Amino acid sequence: MTEAPHLLVDEDDGILIATFNRPEKYNALSNDLMARMEAAILRFRDTPQLKVMLIRSTGKYFSAGADLREGGNAGAFPDTGSAIREFHRLGMRNMHRMYDEMEAIEKPFVVAHQGITVGGGLEMSLSCDFRLAAESAKYSFPEGKFGVLPASNGVSRLVRVVGTHWARYLVMGNFMPDAQKALIMGLVHEVWPDDIFPEKVMEFCRHLAQNNGEQMGTAKLAIEMSRDLGAAQARNVERMANSVLMLAPSYQDIYKNHVASIGKSGKK
Repeated sequence: MTEAPHLLVDEDDGILIATFNRPEKYNALSNDLMARMEAAILRFRDTPQLKVMLIRSTGKYFSAGADLREGGNAGAFPDTGSAIREFHRLGMRNMHRMYDEMEAIEKPFVVAHQGITVGGGLEMSLSCDFRLAAESAKYSFPEGKFGVLPASNGVSRLVRVVGTHWARYLVMGNFMPDAQKALIMGLVHEVWPDDIFPEKVMEFCRHLAQNNGEQMGTAKLAIEMSRDLGAAQARNVERMANSVLMLAPSYQDIYKNHVASIGKSGKK
């Protein structure tokens, strides 16, 4: 019997939906899943009609992380420090290249967690713009139990999302916060009961799909750039970004109509 695809891909009114489909393996990130995931990301990037990409899963786990039984790449395990660093950068099922692309694409990525989300599944989620959690969600980086770090976003991107305070809690402390704790940490944006979670996730994505795509793409770049700059230079980023948006014909029309409505009503 042919095995089901490890990743299912579908479209719903401008939303590209990628669903991890290995519930019997706790949605571990296999070579097949990651290859299909990269193809889905490129399809999302290159299709103007697609406005939002949603990543979700079937079963009780969002993802148990990398499929350790498969191994990340063919060949012997690297035996020097520089080789291990290159293995992380260029190997690891192309994780780094994929996550960089997710962060660079000027469209929103949304990830929906139910159940346990650990290791590589959490690292992938950190490259998404929005993280949504069911009340059953839990989070951890188990790499510390093996004496190593989560080195594909688990430190670098985690610090940018939750700060050093909570990064210590997850990476050094090896704690497993639940969804409500993750909300306090800033790791997720929303938490909903499991029974209405799928409905609320799609409602969230449809809202994003109706937003102005140019504004969201520009905002994604401006927010990321401003994070690395001082206040004065960050304000320059704001001004440059807005000068492009405000010259767009669509904004000009909206502005003129708004001014006209104010003139009629006397209210803003």
